[in-house]
Amino acid sequence: MTMLDIITRSTPAGPVLTLRGTLDYESAPRLRDQVRAADLTPGSLLVLDLAALDFCDSSGINTFLTARNTATAAGASIALAAVPPPVARVIGIVGLDQIFAIHPDSDSAADTHLATS
Repeated sequence: MTMLDIITRSTPAGPVLTLRGTLDYESAPRLRDQVRAADLTPGSLLVLDLAALDFCDSSGINTFLTARNTATAAGASIALAAVPPPVARVIGIVGLDQIFAIHPDSDSAADTHLATS
């Protein structure tokens, strides 16, 4: 498995964290730290772009929930973007597709958020 790289960029809607590699027990704390460090303001949108995510275990799923709680506490929203099929399957099995907005890519997530804000 590969290490997790997290690339952060700002958009008018809010921060986008692009995950590349493996999200597991060892790398999940790094994502939690990045989410806490993100510039989340009331009304902003945090996007987790998963297009380059190779693997996600239960620790990663738990970290998505932690990110949602962090965003909510800041008055922000959260969305998942470009979810790879294996990760989408797990998200669907555990029901997270019912609580996360899921978009085909990070740009459409930001555009949708801005259009409805």
